[in-house]
Amino acid sequence: MPLRVRLDEHVKKQEKTLRMEIKAVAFDMDGLMFDTEEIYRKSAEILFARRGKVYTEELFKAVMGRSAKFSFELFKETCGFPETWQELRTESEDIFLELLDDGFAPMPGLYELLEFLEQRTIPKGICTSSDPRVALEVLRRKDMPRRFDFILTAEDITQTKPDPEIYLKAAARFGIPPSEMLVLEDSTAGCQAAHNAGAYGIAVRAKHNAHSSFAEAKKVVTSLDDPQILELL
Repeated sequence: MPLRVRLDEHVKKQEKTLRMEIKAVAFDMDGLMFDTEEIYRKSAEILFARRGKVYTEELFKAVMGRSAKFSFELFKETCGFPETWQELRTESEDIFLELLDDGFAPMPGLYELLEFLEQRTIPKGICTSSDPRVALEVLRRKDMPRRFDFILTAEDITQTKPDPEIYLKAAARFGIPPSEMLVLEDSTAGCQAAHNAGAYGIAVRAKHNAHSSFAEAKKVVTSLDDPQILELL
């Protein structure tokens, strides 16, 4: 048998085995399920403008997918804000929740993927770095809580992405090894967390992360209903 034929058969066998092993799906939320990254950007711009500062593209990229504590401590360090990071977080969340009233859209393929998973009774959970006050309001407005087996937020962990804690907890909630869990992410930190947990991570490319590095993702796609995702399930 020619080498090329043997290699092709080996790849197909590996892909078939992988499809059989994926038993649950963990979703990030902001920028992955919903187009909320721009709302975060606008709320930060308003927060900074109130203090005579400019929220830069560098800061936006630096905090994407990171915890509130990490983000607001970085803002304090960079701009010398006198408030505590908790005070800055509360003010920013107030602004964010007001901006939600203008509406926000699901990311491409979200509802199609959810229907696909529900038709096959594949368990699914949400793993977000956002605080519960914000995360649960975003999900409530789109009637999402009922469609997921669980929701993990910043309140449920002590170490944030890229630490694997949140995805290790998700796998434990599903009752499966991390290697049998598909993780869908839109940030570098999130992909690193999935990789560090031993899960199968896929990055979804969009406008807000067009230049992000996803070196530790198994695949990079452009929508949540991409055939490369569906084939794994």
